[in-house]
Amino acid sequence: MEMFSVAPATSKAFDLPAQTHRVGHQTFTIGNLCVPSYHNEIPYYTTRWDALCPYIAVSEEMIACAKRPLIVYALPPDSPYGVPINDKYGLVDLRSQALWEDPRRSRKFHELSKRFKQFRLETTMIAGRTLDVSTMLEMGGEHFDKCEITIQEIEGFLDYVRNLDVLVIRCFHDSGELVFTDVSILLPEYEQIYGSFCQWNENYRSRSPGLYACLAVCEWGRDNGYHYYNLGPVGDYNYKDLFVTDLQPIYAIALVEPGHPLWNDPTSPLHTDFPAGGVNKLYRRKFKVISSD
Repeated sequence: MEMFSVAPATSKAFDLPAQTHRVGHQTFTIGNLCVPSYHNEIPYYTTRWDALCPYIAVSEEMIACAKRPLIVYALPPDSPYGVPINDKYGLVDLRSQALWEDPRRSRKFHELSKRFKQFRLETTMIAGRTLDVSTMLEMGGEHFDKCEITIQEIEGFLDYVRNLDVLVIRCFHDSGELVFTDVSILLPEYEQIYGSFCQWNENYRSRSPGLYACLAVCEWGRDNGYHYYNLGPVGDYNYKDLFVTDLQPIYAIALVEPGHPLWNDPTSPLHTDFPAGGVNKLYRRKFKVISSD
């Protein structure tokens, strides 16, 4: 199956395939920047940070190095690049009365805490540079398999957090059985915790371990001075409604040549994610947070 790609860059800045470029929290080479993705067996490329990381910074060097067709989701809120897509980040304002004092939420949070009263939480803040692939697979291997997250994307996570701290919350049954492992990226520049992934034990599905993991992160963030917990794209994930207080636009870039099969599939990301005229547009309008209230 043929991929469409750009011609090799001839600028001296890009003429070494192994040369490392830096932008934001990320590093990349021409060889490891892009990861193959598919929609209905139609090939295109995303970046190696796409699956597990927020706020993917973009630069002229990255655009020049990247293969085509390329879709880069979730650019930083303060970046000049990207157009708003048809999804939003769900933010939890950890300082908001709407989170902690709303009667419905308060009742649900109490019910969740009661379900896990006899369980033990273990909360650890880890320097991202100390993590490796084997540790990541231990914490989330089953989740990665289920979501088809590749080793390249796991390595992208490790690259992203090399100068950041990672919050790991584990929950154990009295028997010692692991109930869930929740992993978040701490982003102090945005006063934010980003929920990267959560792997939970199917034996405890009836207790809603994913929801309790979210509550545990919210309580930790509140008690440790963070303003927002970013639950990622809201999309079809109705469970996030219990927590989300604000919606933040998600900005993305799609660089796709005319005639590529993605244009002809009405269910492709070019049509479902991007607004009319949004493909092959690099720059955005001013960022803003839209309240969900």
